[in-house]
Amino acid sequence: MTRRVLVLRALGLGDLLAGVPALRGVRRAFPGHRVVLASPAGLAEAAVATGAVDRVFAAEAPRRGVPSLGHWTGSPPDVAIDLHGNGPKSRDVLAALTPGRLLAFAQADPRPALWRADEHERDRWCRFLAAYGIAADPHDVRLPPPAAASPARGAVVVHPGAESVSRRWPAERYAVVVRLLRASGRRVVVTGGPREVALTRDVAARAGLSARDVLCGGLPYGELSALVAGAALVVSGDTGLAHLAVAHATPSVTLFGPVSPRLWGPPPGSGRHVALWKPGPPGDPHGDVPDPRLLRIGADEAVAAALTLLRAGLTQAAPTSPGISTVRPG
Repeated sequence: MTRRVLVLRALGLGDLLAGVPALRGVRRAFPGHRVVLASPAGLAEAAVATGAVDRVFAAEAPRRGVPSLGHWTGSPPDVAIDLHGNGPKSRDVLAALTPGRLLAFAQADPRPALWRADEHERDRWCRFLAAYGIAADPHDVRLPPPAAASPARGAVVVHPGAESVSRRWPAERYAVVVRLLRASGRRVVVTGGPREVALTRDVAARAGLSARDVLCGGLPYGELSALVAGAALVVSGDTGLAHLAVAHATPSVTLFGPVSPRLWGPPPGSGRHVALWKPGPPGDPHGDVPDPRLLRIGADEAVAAALTLLRAGLTQAAPTSPGISTVRPG
């Protein structure tokens, strides 16, 4: 019988990609096991594309909550690993499956490590695994080149959406960025998810884009990955597309608001990725009003950062190289 490792990380695309270093550490630590990721079904293609996951066990809950795993079938997992959170809820849904071994921040005996609120997401989970003797490199973020062809190779990709309002920069500022980048001679395409059709079209209309440069409604993951991998630059808020740009070493400008890029931004290194952020007290990343720090970032700052990266003529790093970034607090 095939031995199984069940990993719980039932969050979004950005969370999945930030968890790739830890997932690859798990894959290496359990080479004879089948690695199953408890995650939203919509992330199955992205999860398998990391090379660290064999299949996705569909599981999700509203507002990033802890999902039920009661529909797990067959024998208990040989190993269960909580990469979802640090509390007893995520630990307990795994414990209810009576795995042969359970790894979780909330384990009392033995207690693996203490949760640190000031730690970058990639570093946190690699440190957690290290406490169990599992080596993971937080810089191991790169994805292999997508098999699909890009729908707009060489274009600048502007993605105005985000899961929460607190991380959405105003549409009119994105439109200014699009207009000025087009004026510099660049092709620009605007993307949006299934629930962002109105926002995507609004930005495109304000910027005077033609229909061929508006990719709204949510591209299939393979096509989205190819779009980002083949782009000259990605401009977005703190959302999954920014993590995808890091994963493909595509130059990017990311607009941060309620959460510091030191916690969720690209790995530090060279100037391939620019994180724009105004320091201040942490906000609510899931809030229903735009974060004040995000609103302090002007369109002129975003355009200047984008043009600097474009004029540098950066090419993609080799797939084995780590993602690299620069943080620029305002």
